[in-house]
Amino acid sequence: MKTIKVSYLKNETRRLEIISTILITFFTLIILRLFYLNVFMGNYYDMLLYKTAEKTITLESAPRGRILDRNGKVLVDNKKIKTIYYQKPNGITTNEEIDLAYQISAILNIDYKSIDTDSLKKFYYLINKDKVDSLITKKEYENHKNRKVSDEEIYNMKINRITNEMLKELDEEDKKSAYIYYLMNKGYSYEDKIIKGKNVTDKEYAYFLEKKIKGFKTKYTYERNYPYGDTLRNILGSISSIPKEEKDDYLKNGYSLNDVVGVSGLEKYYEDLLKGKKATYKLEGNDKVLVTKEEKGLDLVLSIDIELQQKIDDMLETELLRAKSDVNTKYFNKSYVVITNPNNGEIFSMSGKKIISKTGYEAYDDNEGVLLNTVTPGSVVKGASIMVGYDTGAIDIGTYMYDSCIYLKALEKCSWKTLGYINDLDALAYSSNVYQFKTAMKVGGFDYAPGKTLKINEKAFDTYRNMFYRFGLGVKTGIDYPVEESGYTSSNKSGDLLINFSIGQYDTYTTMQLSQYISTIATSGNRYKPHFLKSVKKDKETLYEIKPVLLNTLDVDKKYIDRVRQGFRKVMTSGTGIGYIDEKYSPSGKTGTSESFLDITGDNVIDIGTISNNFVGYAPSDKPIMAISASFPDIQYPASSKYKSNANQIIVKKATDIYFSIYDKNGKKM
Repeated sequence: MKTIKVSYLKNETRRLEIISTILITFFTLIILRLFYLNVFMGNYYDMLLYKTAEKTITLESAPRGRILDRNGKVLVDNKKIKTIYYQKPNGITTNEEIDLAYQISAILNIDYKSIDTDSLKKFYYLINKDKVDSLITKKEYENHKNRKVSDEEIYNMKINRITNEMLKELDEEDKKSAYIYYLMNKGYSYEDKIIKGKNVTDKEYAYFLEKKIKGFKTKYTYERNYPYGDTLRNILGSISSIPKEEKDDYLKNGYSLNDVVGVSGLEKYYEDLLKGKKATYKLEGNDKVLVTKEEKGLDLVLSIDIELQQKIDDMLETELLRAKSDVNTKYFNKSYVVITNPNNGEIFSMSGKKIISKTGYEAYDDNEGVLLNTVTPGSVVKGASIMVGYDTGAIDIGTYMYDSCIYLKALEKCSWKTLGYINDLDALAYSSNVYQFKTAMKVGGFDYAPGKTLKINEKAFDTYRNMFYRFGLGVKTGIDYPVEESGYTSSNKSGDLLINFSIGQYDTYTTMQLSQYISTIATSGNRYKPHFLKSVKKDKETLYEIKPVLLNTLDVDKKYIDRVRQGFRKVMTSGTGIGYIDEKYSPSGKTGTSESFLDITGDNVIDIGTISNNFVGYAPSDKPIMAISASFPDIQYPASSKYKSNANQIIVKKATDIYFSIYDKNGKKM
């Protein structure tokens, strides 16, 4: 027995020695590691801790860049406004913020009616916790305790069970405080929250300056100011808070939820240039350390001449209202006029007016209609149509045809009057439909004879449309604006529709597309991208100027382009365009009349047919400095009367007179 006991004790002693050795080694390693981390790596981990605690923040949006016209007149500026904002202090509790909201509600006159129901319910819960907590059943609390229901789910159950009847318990002070509390907690916690950014009174501003209420401060921010009032306002655009549906994209690009951005027009299209660079700070406790200074956005100089724009706007409104006193203008309620530089795509003015009948007729701006509303062009497109004839060999310079009604099986088509034997120049000057019909039939591989059934090669539609595209008809112009229409195109390719197409009585185009078309003729075949932006400035320094963008050049023999230009000149000297533009400006152009259709009951069914007029032109003919396009939808209701107002001719003439009262024949401002 003694031998066994001694052996057992020896084994136990050895085991204890091994465990002790392991423990001593383990603690020695820990001590050495701690020594290494504190002595050798201490500075490194201090730096990591500092970087983890450090936050880089930005203030509210910096002032946006201004928008000026081509002559330096300010169209959109910034106006300083007094602002009350809240910066969340470190360690502040929810109850403290609720108390502050009630305190502020008694001081500020603020419109709280925009608060949504969900935010109101969340505030109700904060001030009535016991009552709302009682809306949850014991079983639901048990499920929450057993982790069958998450914290978020139980919270949402509470909010959803707050009824409208319960919300009626909130008085005006509660609702106002709820809205202020919502503003105090909107967005990231470290951001400055605007509590009142408009119409802050001197008394309110002074109160916050003097009282130093916890977290609340004052500063100046900016809002947009429009020295020329409503002139071109819908094109200039507007700014507002970030749209909900676009917030993810803006956040990815470094914006904050409470930033103000361009939401329409040029403000939106050129947001990246107009937005300012916000001041950047590092947050160290409650102190901000400036990293980068605030920078104002870049200034945009537009090609628009605001003097020209205003004068044409006023004239268009006056003449459109005057036309409503003419006979048979029941459905004539809008008109569009665009003046551009055909040599580079600059837009001098873009006017649109729409008449609305209330107690009397009132005119409203509809400038965007130039880009969004399509018209049936009529004969103004015959320059492009006859070019198809030249390009395909269906006709040549000087080709004569006899203009009288054509008679096909179940189809009779005529010009506005019988013109007899005419050549290509006469066809343009006197706006022959029959000349275009016969040309289109040749392009489509059909030999005309009275009584025959019209059958054409459907590829002729592609031939015509491809030519029209090169003039900018049926394709988007590429204008620097958020939206534009490309027009209506049908897939129906019957023969009668081809000959309708050739006289502008099938596809539809915007007034801006008509402008690009006539500019292409004015420049002998160069199609430029239309644009509002002329240059970009930083303070008074021009950073860069916009270069003309040549979209394409007509790949046809120059003699054919020259021939069309001759025809358009003849339109204005002896043809249908006499009186539209004063001859002293040496104009060229083309008139157009088209059948249009209206759905006046709003049931997507055509109810009536109307007549529309269009005009395109340029001057001087030998060296154009301006191009004009004008549209007059539904100017006549033929079922009512044959009388047609001459408002289209008056407006075109007055618009060009206005232009040349401001600019000389060399394009220099007088």
